[in-house]
Amino acid sequence: MRHLVARRKLNRTSEHREALRRNMAQSLFEHGQITTTLPKAKDLRPFVERLITLGRKARAGSVAARQRLTSLLGDRSMIPSDYQEQYEDMTDAARARVMRMRSGRRYRLGQARGGQKFTAVSIVHHLINEVVPRFEGRPGGYTRVIKLGAANRNDNAQMAVLQLVGEEESPGTVTRPEKTARQRRTERRYAAAAKAAKRSRPAQSQPAAEAQGE
Repeated sequence: MRHLVARRKLNRTSEHREALRRNMAQSLFEHGQITTTLPKAKDLRPFVERLITLGRKARAGSVAARQRLTSLLGDRSMIPSDYQEQYEDMTDAARARVMRMRSGRRYRLGQARGGQKFTAVSIVHHLINEVVPRFEGRPGGYTRVIKLGAANRNDNAQMAVLQLVGEEESPGTVTRPEKTARQRRTERRYAAAAKAAKRSRPAQSQPAAEAQGE
């Protein structure tokens, strides 16, 4: 039973649902926006807002907020966007060395070693030092959900883009959502009713004009 439980189950167990939410949040902080189904985007949005609030407290010096943030989000390594192209051109061995460097983990700014020009950084470090400063002075509303016109090819689910506010790049495939059959039928009914009302207006005004003439 789910009495008074308002969260979405997403057809997953609690462990799977938490892992899904954590992985999607990490991808959102790394890339700035993600494309997913509309129910998942709506479920992820309050979780991301909470993480950014914890990041603001951690940036202000709260150790408890930093520990809670690591507990909820996890702490994996990521490649900064400035070095993403160089990382893709590396061999598998060079990529492994970059990702294994301890200097880039645990909230510290990575310092490249062993002849490498860069190193991986912590996702928590990236959130606190790169994402949080964008929202200084903003009390909330750090994300937006944009519905996409196209549906999922597999199950016809409504797709959406979850985006951090301040990302100026367009989601690319954002189009006006297609109207459902029910919306089209409603619009036709309103148009027919408006046309009938417009036709009846002269007939109603004619007796009134005759009465005034008499």
